[in-house]
Amino acid sequence: MSRRILRNFVPDALKKRRESLGMSRADLARFADVSVTAIADWEKGRRTPGIDTLVQVAKALKCEITDLVDVPDGVRSLADLRILAGLTQPQLGRVTNISTTAIGALERAEVRLTDERAAVLAEALGVDAEAVRAGYDKARNRGIGESP
Repeated sequence: MSRRILRNFVPDALKKRRESLGMSRADLARFADVSVTAIADWEKGRRTPGIDTLVQVAKALKCEITDLVDVPDGVRSLADLRILAGLTQPQLGRVTNISTTAIGALERAEVRLTDERAAVLAEALGVDAEAVRAGYDKARNRGIGESP
């Protein structure tokens, strides 16, 4: 499981949602099966949750991941689409029968995205193949040294 920083995570959105439900940090920690310290660190922007943990938190907060991660439609990379679907690379790999290594390479646009793979990924991510292609192209056309 990746421990990379979750891009576009909105700490204030987490805090506002929790507070709007009348939940304490301890309540959310209990419902999401995480530590109170983790919740505090996320809300203060010191750390970000992993994708699998974010799924648990969103469920506990009765909201969508898109309520906690802000990635506008026109700029979503293939990795962003996966995150918004609440999937880790290994989980997406299992659903699509594409290796985790190949998922990572596709997200970095290091291998060619075939029409067949675009269709399989689109179905698993709950988007159309055009969104998958646009996300792939975002990584493919990034500048030198830019993250995908």
